[in-house]
Amino acid sequence: MNTAIKQKWQIEMLLGRFHDLLLGQKFAQQQIGYIHTLDIDYGEPLPIRKLLEVEQVAAKAREKIDSKNAQFIVDVNADLHQQIEDEIDKLINDIDYIYKEIIQIQDNIPATLDILAVKSASVGRIDPLINDLHWLGEDILKLINLPQYRQEKDPAKAVRVDNVSLALRYIGLDNLKLIVPTFSLKHWTPHSTAPFDMLKRKLWETGMAAGIASRKLAEISNQDPYQPFVLGMFHGVGNMALIRLYLRLFDVIWEKNAREARENGQKERHSALSELQPDALFLRNLLVEKGPTVSCALIEQMSLKYIPIASAMREIAENTVFTECTPLAQTVLKGRAYSHYKFLQKHALIEPDEAKALFTFYKFSANELKLLASTSLQNLQLRIER
Repeated sequence: MNTAIKQKWQIEMLLGRFHDLLLGQKFAQQQIGYIHTLDIDYGEPLPIRKLLEVEQVAAKAREKIDSKNAQFIVDVNADLHQQIEDEIDKLINDIDYIYKEIIQIQDNIPATLDILAVKSASVGRIDPLINDLHWLGEDILKLINLPQYRQEKDPAKAVRVDNVSLALRYIGLDNLKLIVPTFSLKHWTPHSTAPFDMLKRKLWETGMAAGIASRKLAEISNQDPYQPFVLGMFHGVGNMALIRLYLRLFDVIWEKNAREARENGQKERHSALSELQPDALFLRNLLVEKGPTVSCALIEQMSLKYIPIASAMREIAENTVFTECTPLAQTVLKGRAYSHYKFLQKHALIEPDEAKALFTFYKFSANELKLLASTSLQNLQLRIER
């Protein structure tokens, strides 16, 4: 295996591990053969005795039944997930449905992002757009009323801002370039991700980290930092759509199968269905294989006029050779890679040699790594004066 092929394989492996970790640390550890010592029972050893012949026969019979039942559950799970996959393949071709019904992207968001990109931008132009988005107005009011943005630090004396229009003027255009994409991403994350604990938070944090890292890298390469920030923030929106869609379809198709099993008197099948829950491996493969393509389609659907990020997302989705990518795509790929590195490092799931391979593949300079190492990837560093 030559060096280039080995590097590409390592990068794909780390990308897969990142998605494993999104769905749970234990699942990620299992995927790389990690032995979870906390799950080992170190109780007192049982006394050893020879099994009687009748016990041996009974034990073998139980093993045979258990094995048969386990295989039947596997088969039912495979059938259920084939139905889910067929429905997903059909629905993701209707990007308008994914855009409006699954992620629920409102037209005012791309319109606001476009206005913020032009020199003639003003708070007055985006005021009616944001006031029309109740959830965004609420998030902005919560932000402006945080203690760190109050002149009077005593909560009893501080004046609360209750008007969105006034809050926008306090915040200013430069801060809104950071706030609007960030709060939009937060709004699009799935509301419930059970049984995948903390998935909502992980999606939010890793998206934010990629956006901030991309913005920082753009600043030191004389690029407009707004475009890399927005694309870095939104590059994983396809994952959010697929997670929402999968969890919704699992419930709907599972219920349909369970109802049919009851009506047809298929007790064994109904019992097997009751053992099933959303499948981490299926979802992980779905995200790896289809996530970037769905992200690209959703960003294209936004029809952004003054933030030309769709073509760069297309390069990312099509896995264009890094050195052949445009500067914008390269910056976001590096921002994404660094956010993956920090996420995996936090959970002790990346080795030093793997990190080195990641940095080499994406051609990080020592200066870039030093800058990112000193940057908080979960803090927008807003400067708001009231």
